[in-house]
Amino acid sequence: MGSNAIEIRGLKKTYGGSRGATVKHALKGIDLDIPAGSVFGLLGPNGAGKSTMINILAGLVTKTEGHVTIWGFDQDVNPRQSRASIGVMPQELNLDPFFTPRAALEVQAGLYGVPKSQRRSDEILRLIGLEDKANAYARTLSGGMRRRLLLGKALVHHPHILVLDEPTAGVDIELRQMLWENVRKLNQQGMTIILTTHYLEEAEEMCDQIAIINHGELVARDSTTNLLGQLDSKTMIIQPDNAPETLPETEGLQVEQRADGAIAVTYQSGVTSAEAVLGAVRDAGIRIRDVKTEQADLQDVFLKLTRK
Repeated sequence: MGSNAIEIRGLKKTYGGSRGATVKHALKGIDLDIPAGSVFGLLGPNGAGKSTMINILAGLVTKTEGHVTIWGFDQDVNPRQSRASIGVMPQELNLDPFFTPRAALEVQAGLYGVPKSQRRSDEILRLIGLEDKANAYARTLSGGMRRRLLLGKALVHHPHILVLDEPTAGVDIELRQMLWENVRKLNQQGMTIILTTHYLEEAEEMCDQIAIINHGELVARDSTTNLLGQLDSKTMIIQPDNAPETLPETEGLQVEQRADGAIAVTYQSGVTSAEAVLGAVRDAGIRIRDVKTEQADLQDVFLKLTRK
């Protein structure tokens, strides 16, 4: 295997088309490399094609065209090895209510052909914080505990790659923090993490690199830092000494007064300098008590790219 955990070339998936049904192009020729050892964000609006791609990687959906290599195994040539290299924590809570957490992990390990001597159910239960619930029926677990158990099931076969599909949707802050602590620990041990999430601040904090999919097409793929750098707009927040009579009026500046009395000046840092902004404020007769700047965040980049 090279430096990539996953390599995707020309990946297409279409639905329908038989008996006059409308053809839906879920994926339209995706090319994507996911580096080994990274925490990689896969983002996009609802219906963009993220779940279709994940299901193809997991072997649950058959692709229409293209090539997928997982941990060095061509999915068409070595389907068993490629599936064994990846673990998926799904968004849906698909658990048997009459299995205990320990039994659920044991059964899942058996489905992957893990010998009993190599199973580590108790170790996984400790990792996900369900050691004290090991013998309780799954139906008695809270929603957060069930989501943790899904993570445990994704780890039973020692995968090199872990896919987290909306892992923190609808969970409380404490569980979210615990989940991310576990993810960081697994990543530090060398596991490649692929994350889909609607919480863009999570992706911004957790991911080394991010790909954005929209309408089945890859619209961006770069490091998180470089994606944030695509927007060079900044907002300077001016706290005036007293209520200004007039606001700055200079070409290239967007000025608004906020409810708390602060003056927000938005400008393109590649065109207008911060000194020019401050000069325009002073020229308007405004005495500055305090000033700070607001940077663009991943949500701004996401909206810019998916609105095109």
